[in-house]
Amino acid sequence: MLSILMVLRKFYSVFIFLLLVNCKNNQKDDFNQLKGYALGTTYSISYSSSKLRKNLLSHKVDSIINVINVSMSTYDKDSDISKINKGDSLLEVDTHFIKVYNKATEVWKKTKGYFDPTVGALVNAYGFGPNRTHKSVSPYQLEQILKYTGWEKTKLTSKNTIQKKHPNLFFDFNAIAKGYAVDLISEYLRSNQVSSFLVEIGGEIVAQGVSPKSNLPWKIAIDNPKQDEEKKFIQTIFLNNQALATSGNYRKYKLDKKTGKRHVHSINPKTGNSFPSEVLSASVIAPSCMVADAFATALMVMPFEKSKLLIEKELTLEALWIIENKKGVVEQHFSKGFYKNLSEN
Repeated sequence: MLSILMVLRKFYSVFIFLLLVNCKNNQKDDFNQLKGYALGTTYSISYSSSKLRKNLLSHKVDSIINVINVSMSTYDKDSDISKINKGDSLLEVDTHFIKVYNKATEVWKKTKGYFDPTVGALVNAYGFGPNRTHKSVSPYQLEQILKYTGWEKTKLTSKNTIQKKHPNLFFDFNAIAKGYAVDLISEYLRSNQVSSFLVEIGGEIVAQGVSPKSNLPWKIAIDNPKQDEEKKFIQTIFLNNQALATSGNYRKYKLDKKTGKRHVHSINPKTGNSFPSEVLSASVIAPSCMVADAFATALMVMPFEKSKLLIEKELTLEALWIIENKKGVVEQHFSKGFYKNLSEN
Protein backbone atom coordinates (compact mmCIF):
# COMPACT_ATOMS: atom_id res chain seq x y z
CA MET A 1 0.00 0.00 0.00
CA LEU A 2 1.44 3.31 -1.02
CA SER A 3 2.12 5.98 1.57
CA ILE A 4 -0.52 8.67 2.14
CA LEU A 5 1.91 11.35 3.22
CA MET A 6 1.79 13.12 -0.14
CA VAL A 7 -0.03 16.44 -0.28
CA LEU A 8 -3.51 15.96 -1.72
CA ARG A 9 -3.54 12.27 -0.91
CA LYS A 10 -4.95 10.34 -3.73
CA PHE A 11 -7.47 8.42 -1.71
CA TYR A 12 -9.48 11.60 -2.08
CA SER A 13 -9.53 10.89 -5.78
CA VAL A 14 -12.24 8.29 -5.36
CA PHE A 15 -14.82 10.84 -6.48
CA ILE A 16 -15.44 8.95 -9.66
CA PHE A 17 -18.19 6.38 -9.90
CA LEU A 18 -17.98 4.07 -12.85
CA LEU A 19 -21.31 3.80 -14.59
CA LEU A 20 -21.04 0.06 -15.05
CA VAL A 21 -24.24 -1.91 -14.61
CA ASN A 22 -24.99 -5.57 -15.07
CA CYS A 23 -25.82 -5.91 -18.70
CA LYS A 24 -27.51 -9.29 -18.17
CA ASN A 25 -29.17 -10.51 -21.38
CA ASN A 26 -27.86 -7.74 -23.61
CA GLN A 27 -24.28 -8.01 -22.33
CA LYS A 28 -21.76 -9.57 -24.67
CA ASP A 29 -20.69 -13.09 -23.75
CA ASP A 30 -17.02 -12.09 -23.68
CA PHE A 31 -17.52 -9.25 -21.18
CA ASN A 32 -15.52 -9.76 -17.97
CA GLN A 33 -15.14 -7.89 -14.71
CA LEU A 34 -12.38 -8.28 -12.14
CA LYS A 35 -12.42 -6.50 -8.78
CA GLY A 36 -10.10 -6.46 -5.80
CA TYR A 37 -7.88 -4.42 -3.50
CA ALA A 38 -4.54 -2.83 -4.35
CA LEU A 39 -2.38 0.08 -3.21
CA GLY A 40 -4.59 0.80 -0.22
CA THR A 41 -7.79 1.08 -2.24
CA THR A 42 -10.06 -0.89 -4.56
CA TYR A 43 -9.62 -1.68 -8.21
CA SER A 44 -12.01 -2.65 -11.00
CA ILE A 45 -11.21 -3.96 -14.47
CA SER A 46 -13.87 -4.41 -17.14
CA TYR A 47 -12.90 -5.82 -20.51
CA SER A 48 -14.14 -7.70 -23.55
CA SER A 49 -12.12 -10.77 -24.47
CA SER A 50 -12.89 -14.41 -25.11
CA LYS A 51 -9.24 -15.38 -24.73
CA LEU A 52 -7.85 -13.58 -21.67
CA ARG A 53 -9.04 -15.53 -18.61
CA LYS A 54 -9.88 -13.68 -15.41
CA ASN A 55 -7.58 -15.86 -13.31
CA LEU A 56 -4.66 -15.06 -15.59
CA LEU A 57 -5.42 -11.34 -15.46
CA SER A 58 -5.81 -11.49 -11.67
CA HIS A 59 -2.39 -13.11 -11.37
CA LYS A 60 -0.86 -10.43 -13.60
CA VAL A 61 -2.48 -7.60 -11.62
CA ASP A 62 -1.07 -9.06 -8.40
CA SER A 63 2.34 -9.24 -10.04
CA ILE A 64 2.21 -5.62 -11.20
CA ILE A 65 1.09 -4.37 -7.78
CA ASN A 66 3.84 -6.37 -6.08
CA VAL A 67 6.49 -4.90 -8.38
CA ILE A 68 5.29 -1.37 -7.64
CA ASN A 69 5.20 -2.02 -3.90
CA VAL A 70 8.74 -3.43 -3.90
CA SER A 71 9.89 -0.35 -5.80
CA MET A 72 7.79 2.51 -4.42
CA SER A 73 5.80 1.61 -1.30
CA THR A 74 6.73 3.72 1.71
CA TYR A 75 4.79 1.26 3.88
CA ASP A 76 7.25 -1.50 3.01
CA LYS A 77 10.42 -0.84 5.01
CA ASP A 78 12.41 -2.99 2.57
CA SER A 79 11.19 -1.28 -0.61
CA ASP A 80 13.58 0.70 -2.75
CA ILE A 81 11.96 4.01 -1.89
CA SER A 82 12.10 3.25 1.84
CA LYS A 83 15.79 2.41 1.60
CA ILE A 84 16.41 5.65 -0.28
CA ASN A 85 14.44 7.58 2.33
CA LYS A 86 16.71 6.04 4.98
CA GLY A 87 19.76 7.28 3.13
CA ASP A 88 20.84 4.47 0.81
CA SER A 89 22.69 6.28 -1.97
CA LEU A 90 24.14 3.14 -3.60
CA LEU A 91 20.90 1.35 -4.41
CA GLU A 92 20.26 0.97 -8.14
CA VAL A 93 16.57 1.61 -8.71
CA ASP A 94 14.51 -0.43 -11.17
CA THR A 95 13.00 0.67 -14.48
CA HIS A 96 9.64 1.42 -12.84
CA PHE A 97 11.19 3.79 -10.33
CA ILE A 98 13.14 5.47 -13.13
CA LYS A 99 10.01 6.00 -15.25
CA VAL A 100 8.07 7.48 -12.35
CA TYR A 101 11.01 9.64 -11.24
CA ASN A 102 11.53 11.03 -14.74
CA LYS A 103 7.83 11.76 -15.21
CA ALA A 104 7.67 13.41 -11.79
CA THR A 105 10.60 15.60 -12.82
CA GLU A 106 8.85 16.52 -16.08
CA VAL A 107 5.62 17.49 -14.32
CA TRP A 108 7.57 19.34 -11.60
CA LYS A 109 9.19 21.46 -14.30
CA LYS A 110 5.98 22.09 -16.23
CA THR A 111 4.09 23.08 -13.09
CA LYS A 112 7.01 25.23 -11.92
CA GLY A 113 7.35 23.27 -8.71
CA TYR A 114 3.71 22.93 -7.72
CA PHE A 115 3.94 19.18 -8.18
CA ASP A 116 6.54 17.96 -5.71
CA PRO A 117 6.75 14.41 -4.27
CA THR A 118 8.92 15.55 -1.34
CA VAL A 119 6.36 17.58 0.62
CA GLY A 120 5.27 14.88 3.08
CA ALA A 121 6.99 16.62 5.97
CA LEU A 122 4.94 19.75 5.32
CA VAL A 123 1.70 17.78 5.22
CA ASN A 124 2.47 16.26 8.60
CA ALA A 125 3.61 19.55 10.11
CA TYR A 126 0.25 21.18 9.38
CA GLY A 127 -1.60 18.19 10.82
CA PHE A 128 -3.24 17.22 7.54
CA GLY A 129 -2.48 13.54 8.07
CA PRO A 130 -5.26 11.11 9.04
CA ASN A 131 -7.04 11.84 12.34
CA ARG A 132 -5.01 14.94 13.10
CA THR A 133 -6.01 18.49 13.91
CA HIS A 134 -4.94 21.51 11.96
CA LYS A 135 -1.87 23.16 13.45
CA SER A 136 -0.02 26.38 12.86
CA VAL A 137 3.61 26.23 11.81
CA SER A 138 6.01 28.87 13.04
CA PRO A 139 8.35 30.66 10.63
CA TYR A 140 11.31 28.88 12.26
CA GLN A 141 9.69 25.45 11.89
CA LEU A 142 8.85 26.21 8.28
CA GLU A 143 12.41 27.30 7.56
CA GLN A 144 13.76 24.05 8.97
CA ILE A 145 11.29 21.83 7.11
CA LEU A 146 11.96 23.56 3.80
CA LYS A 147 15.60 22.58 4.11
CA TYR A 148 14.65 18.98 3.37
CA THR A 149 11.85 19.49 0.88
CA GLY A 150 12.13 20.34 -2.78
CA TRP A 151 12.42 18.16 -5.87
CA GLU A 152 15.42 20.17 -7.05
CA LYS A 153 17.34 18.62 -4.13
CA THR A 154 17.12 15.16 -5.70
CA LYS A 155 18.98 13.59 -8.61
CA LEU A 156 18.85 10.37 -10.61
CA THR A 157 22.46 9.55 -11.44
CA SER A 158 23.85 7.84 -14.54
CA LYS A 159 24.27 4.71 -12.37
CA ASN A 160 20.53 4.73 -11.60
CA THR A 161 21.10 5.67 -7.98
CA ILE A 162 19.36 8.52 -6.16
CA GLN A 163 21.19 11.41 -4.59
CA LYS A 164 19.61 13.70 -1.97
CA LYS A 165 21.02 17.03 -0.89
CA HIS A 166 19.58 16.54 2.59
CA PRO A 167 19.47 13.19 4.45
CA ASN A 168 15.96 13.85 5.82
CA LEU A 169 14.43 14.43 2.39
CA PHE A 170 11.51 12.03 2.01
CA PHE A 171 10.24 10.64 -1.29
CA ASP A 172 6.55 9.84 -1.72
CA PHE A 173 5.18 8.84 -5.13
CA ASN A 174 1.61 8.37 -3.93
CA ALA A 175 0.29 11.07 -6.28
CA ILE A 176 1.71 9.46 -9.40
CA ALA A 177 2.39 5.74 -8.81
CA LYS A 178 -1.26 4.71 -8.71
CA GLY A 179 -1.79 6.19 -12.15
CA TYR A 180 1.34 4.39 -13.31
CA ALA A 181 -0.13 1.09 -12.06
CA VAL A 182 -3.27 1.73 -14.11
CA ASP A 183 -1.07 2.33 -17.16
CA LEU A 184 0.83 -0.94 -16.63
CA ILE A 185 -2.35 -2.97 -16.39
CA SER A 186 -3.70 -1.24 -19.49
CA GLU A 187 -0.50 -2.06 -21.37
CA TYR A 188 -0.88 -5.71 -20.41
CA LEU A 189 -4.46 -5.77 -21.73
CA ARG A 190 -3.34 -4.23 -25.02
CA SER A 191 -0.54 -6.78 -25.32
CA ASN A 192 -3.22 -9.47 -25.13
CA GLN A 193 -5.18 -7.89 -27.98
CA VAL A 194 -7.93 -6.59 -25.69
CA SER A 195 -9.36 -3.61 -27.57
CA SER A 196 -12.16 -2.58 -25.19
CA PHE A 197 -11.47 -2.18 -21.49
CA LEU A 198 -11.72 0.09 -18.49
CA VAL A 199 -9.11 -0.07 -15.71
CA GLU A 200 -9.72 1.82 -12.46
CA ILE A 201 -7.71 1.96 -9.24
CA GLY A 202 -9.13 4.22 -6.56
CA GLY A 203 -10.78 6.48 -9.12
CA GLU A 204 -7.80 6.73 -11.48
CA ILE A 205 -8.90 5.45 -14.88
CA VAL A 206 -7.82 4.37 -18.33
CA ALA A 207 -10.61 3.63 -20.82
CA GLN A 208 -10.17 2.18 -24.29
CA GLY A 209 -12.66 1.14 -26.92
CA VAL A 210 -16.36 0.98 -26.08
CA SER A 211 -18.60 -0.29 -23.33
CA PRO A 212 -20.15 -3.65 -24.29
CA LYS A 213 -23.53 -2.48 -23.01
CA SER A 214 -23.93 0.72 -25.02
CA ASN A 215 -21.37 0.22 -27.77
CA LEU A 216 -20.34 3.81 -26.93
CA PRO A 217 -17.23 5.11 -25.18
CA TRP A 218 -17.10 4.34 -21.46
CA LYS A 219 -19.27 6.64 -19.35
CA ILE A 220 -17.93 8.06 -16.07
CA ALA A 221 -19.69 10.12 -13.40
CA ILE A 222 -18.00 12.67 -11.13
CA ASP A 223 -19.30 13.31 -7.62
CA ASN A 224 -21.08 16.47 -6.60
CA PRO A 225 -18.95 17.81 -3.71
CA LYS A 226 -21.96 19.38 -1.98
CA GLN A 227 -23.94 16.17 -1.72
CA ASP A 228 -25.56 14.81 1.42
CA GLU A 229 -25.67 11.12 2.38
CA GLU A 230 -27.38 10.32 -0.90
CA LYS A 231 -24.81 9.95 -3.66
CA LYS A 232 -25.14 12.63 -6.33
CA PHE A 233 -23.13 13.44 -9.41
CA ILE A 234 -22.20 16.82 -10.78
CA GLN A 235 -21.08 15.71 -14.22
CA THR A 236 -20.91 12.68 -16.50
CA ILE A 237 -18.33 12.29 -19.23
CA PHE A 238 -17.25 9.86 -21.92
CA LEU A 239 -13.70 8.56 -22.06
CA ASN A 240 -12.45 7.42 -25.44
CA ASN A 241 -8.93 5.94 -25.39
CA GLN A 242 -8.04 8.35 -22.59
CA ALA A 243 -6.98 8.46 -18.96
CA LEU A 244 -8.68 10.37 -16.15
CA ALA A 245 -7.57 11.26 -12.62
CA THR A 246 -9.20 13.44 -9.97
CA SER A 247 -7.77 15.13 -6.88
CA GLY A 248 -9.79 16.99 -4.30
CA ASN A 249 -9.95 18.38 -0.81
CA TYR A 250 -13.65 18.76 -0.07
CA ARG A 251 -13.89 15.50 1.85
CA LYS A 252 -11.00 16.38 4.16
CA TYR A 253 -10.77 19.78 5.78
CA LYS A 254 -10.41 21.41 9.17
CA LEU A 255 -13.16 23.78 10.34
CA ASP A 256 -12.18 26.90 12.26
CA LYS A 257 -14.82 27.09 15.02
CA LYS A 258 -14.29 30.82 15.49
CA THR A 259 -14.50 31.98 11.90
CA GLY A 260 -16.44 29.12 10.35
CA LYS A 261 -13.86 28.92 7.59
CA ARG A 262 -12.38 25.63 6.55
CA HIS A 263 -8.71 24.94 6.20
CA VAL A 264 -8.10 22.47 3.43
CA HIS A 265 -4.85 20.59 3.03
CA SER A 266 -3.60 22.62 0.08
CA ILE A 267 0.04 23.45 0.66
CA ASN A 268 2.24 25.49 -1.62
CA PRO A 269 5.29 23.21 -1.96
CA LYS A 270 7.46 26.15 -3.02
CA THR A 271 6.82 28.31 0.04
CA GLY A 272 5.57 25.69 2.48
CA ASN A 273 2.52 27.80 3.32
CA SER A 274 -0.89 26.25 3.92
CA PHE A 275 -3.70 28.22 2.34
CA PRO A 276 -7.48 28.07 1.94
CA SER A 277 -8.50 27.01 -1.54
CA GLU A 278 -11.62 27.63 -3.57
CA VAL A 279 -10.90 24.56 -5.70
CA LEU A 280 -12.86 21.57 -4.38
CA SER A 281 -11.59 19.12 -6.98
CA ALA A 282 -9.71 18.95 -10.25
CA SER A 283 -10.14 16.25 -12.88
CA VAL A 284 -7.57 15.83 -15.64
CA ILE A 285 -7.90 13.94 -18.92
CA ALA A 286 -4.55 12.88 -20.38
CA PRO A 287 -2.98 10.29 -22.71
CA SER A 288 -1.69 8.31 -19.70
CA CYS A 289 -2.99 7.90 -16.17
CA MET A 290 0.40 8.63 -14.63
CA VAL A 291 0.34 12.06 -16.27
CA ALA A 292 -3.30 12.68 -15.35
CA ASP A 293 -2.57 11.65 -11.75
CA ALA A 294 0.35 14.05 -11.33
CA PHE A 295 -1.30 17.05 -13.00
CA ALA A 296 -4.55 16.60 -11.06
CA THR A 297 -2.50 16.90 -7.87
CA ALA A 298 -0.72 20.00 -9.13
CA LEU A 299 -3.97 21.76 -10.10
CA MET A 300 -5.18 21.55 -6.52
CA VAL A 301 -2.27 23.57 -5.13
CA MET A 302 -1.74 25.97 -8.00
CA PRO A 303 -3.58 29.29 -8.01
CA PHE A 304 -6.68 28.75 -10.10
CA GLU A 305 -5.82 31.24 -12.84
CA LYS A 306 -2.31 29.81 -13.16
CA SER A 307 -3.65 26.28 -13.41
CA LYS A 308 -6.00 27.29 -16.25
CA LEU A 309 -3.12 28.83 -18.18
CA LEU A 310 -1.06 25.69 -17.64
CA ILE A 311 -3.75 23.42 -19.11
CA GLU A 312 -4.20 25.75 -22.08
CA LYS A 313 -0.50 25.38 -22.87
CA GLU A 314 -0.50 21.59 -22.50
CA LEU A 315 -2.16 20.46 -25.71
CA THR A 316 -2.57 16.84 -24.58
CA LEU A 317 -4.38 17.74 -21.34
CA GLU A 318 -7.92 18.81 -20.50
CA ALA A 319 -9.34 19.64 -17.09
CA LEU A 320 -12.48 20.23 -15.05
CA TRP A 321 -12.28 22.32 -11.89
CA ILE A 322 -15.07 22.29 -9.31
CA ILE A 323 -15.00 25.60 -7.46
CA GLU A 324 -16.83 26.91 -4.41
CA ASN A 325 -17.19 30.66 -4.79
CA LYS A 326 -17.32 33.21 -1.98
CA LYS A 327 -21.10 32.75 -1.69
CA GLY A 328 -20.72 29.02 -1.18
CA VAL A 329 -22.07 28.18 -4.64
CA VAL A 330 -20.42 25.33 -6.51
CA GLU A 331 -19.26 26.18 -10.03
CA GLN A 332 -17.80 24.09 -12.82
CA HIS A 333 -14.95 25.40 -14.96
CA PHE A 334 -13.81 23.53 -18.06
CA SER A 335 -10.79 23.74 -20.29
CA LYS A 336 -11.78 24.32 -23.90
CA GLY A 337 -11.27 20.75 -25.05
CA PHE A 338 -13.00 19.16 -22.07
CA TYR A 339 -16.44 19.92 -23.51
CA LYS A 340 -16.14 17.24 -26.16
CA ASN A 341 -16.04 14.58 -23.42
CA LEU A 342 -19.24 15.73 -21.74
CA SER A 343 -22.26 13.46 -21.72
CA GLU A 344 -25.74 14.91 -22.07
CA ASN A 345 -26.98 12.87 -19.10
